[in-house]
Amino acid sequence: MKKNLTFSILSGLLLGFSWPTKGQSLLIFFSLVPLLITIKRINDNEKKYKNVITFFVSYLSFFLWNLLTTWWIYNSTEFGALFAILVNSSFYSLIMVVYRISLNLIPKITSHILLLSMWISFEKFHLNWDFSWPWLNLGNVFSESVYFIQWYEYTGVFGGTLWILVVNLFVFNFLNTELKELNRKIIISKVLMFIFLVGTPILLSLFIYDSNTEKNNKIEIAILQPNIDPYNKKFKSNNSELFELIKNQSIDYISQDTKYLILPEGYFDEGIGINLKTYEDSELKFSIDRFLNEYKNLNLIVGAQSFNIYPISENSPTITANKISNGRWVDIYNSAFQFSNNYKSQFYHKSKLVVGVEFMPYKKILEPIIGEVLLDFGGTVATRGIQDKRANFQSKEGVITAPIICYESIYGSFITEYVRLGAQFLIIISNDAWWGNTEGHRQLLSYSRLRAIENRRAIARSANTGISAFIDKNGRIIKKIDYEKNGILIGNLPLANNLTFYTKYGDYVARIALLLFILTLLFLFRNFLIRDK
Repeated sequence: MKKNLTFSILSGLLLGFSWPTKGQSLLIFFSLVPLLITIKRINDNEKKYKNVITFFVSYLSFFLWNLLTTWWIYNSTEFGALFAILVNSSFYSLIMVVYRISLNLIPKITSHILLLSMWISFEKFHLNWDFSWPWLNLGNVFSESVYFIQWYEYTGVFGGTLWILVVNLFVFNFLNTELKELNRKIIISKVLMFIFLVGTPILLSLFIYDSNTEKNNKIEIAILQPNIDPYNKKFKSNNSELFELIKNQSIDYISQDTKYLILPEGYFDEGIGINLKTYEDSELKFSIDRFLNEYKNLNLIVGAQSFNIYPISENSPTITANKISNGRWVDIYNSAFQFSNNYKSQFYHKSKLVVGVEFMPYKKILEPIIGEVLLDFGGTVATRGIQDKRANFQSKEGVITAPIICYESIYGSFITEYVRLGAQFLIIISNDAWWGNTEGHRQLLSYSRLRAIENRRAIARSANTGISAFIDKNGRIIKKIDYEKNGILIGNLPLANNLTFYTKYGDYVARIALLLFILTLLFLFRNFLIRDK
């Protein structure tokens, strides 16, 4: 048992120490091997309670992985950190229990296909259900190693997950069979095969990178990083005062050539936000119009809380509405606005929300039981509204950009919807100050680099306390403002119109994996029934 625990801990450490932004990503190719060896040892043993033991040793590995990589959630809330780490670890552990069961019921190669397809299917599921938390999807591990994964434009991050799992299973099989035979030729051939499996995608990536030259038209963009503490200073200022800060900070940097001035998520956050029905006639809007009149071609993109109040009704007018006084209902949104000189204003509501922070999961089921209560992950305690379809912003010159808000940047296929609708570059606005100066904000910036590669779109990222950055279509960070710095970045970003294979077809790797998972699971269930007869 002691050896099993040691191997389990080793897997957890390898997973954690491979993770961005400070980890060594190549460790990921060996990270699951000790755990797979442990599970085989448990399966071959004559002891009882194999499933319980498998769950326990797997849980230890995945708990260490989650703890090492996402402990920073604790800076916002203790309960949120415990919930994310403990529950997420259990999901992966259940995958390993099913894999162990399969070892006795179906051929080894089929068991490996089951593990591959089940893991990828879970990652896809984890992107879409109400408790979505895809932070640790395996393909994300290469977000700092962009020279390895330029082929993500064809597969997305699920191609990375498949690569990692295939190599880990190959190494596991090598250590458990051929090495014991001490056949030098077999060992050499397997080592060469390992080099091929790891090296070929990297060489392909380098080839794609070298052939990706920039030929597109460019526009000048300004990113403002205000560095305002959301726990303190910001909520002592009203929206008009916050807008004055924009003017004072930008006046020495922007010009008539500047096409966009971008501010972070939730910058305008006075009260319950901007009234969507009346903001066009507000004093804030008049101030913005006067400012933009001095810069004829400038588009101001800024994050803001906004709301809609509905007439008196017994029933909720939307699935996300919150009940307030006198039978009225309100939808509160985390929004992005685009204001332009002599051109229509546009807004978009964040639609991938953080569970517990911005919405109650399975609200229709849980609200009658526990009431309008959210977990305290930091930032808000009211269910936020969403919009069903992506909405790009278009300038009066016809430039189209995607307004991506914070957590949405983790979701690869979600971002492709903007690009298929014509987005020529991506804007990400974020407020990462809730987690402090930890890996949280660095990882979120790093994951943005994956979206650039998948869609071959340059990114302008504005984060309240940082890190704000320009990212090119190859995922390289061209310019940045460090964390907890106040400043403005000026850069020229290219516009692109081509669609990558991944942009067109999305998570097809996961869809194929789901089909294989269903087939192998049915095969497993069939053999289980036959054995019990």
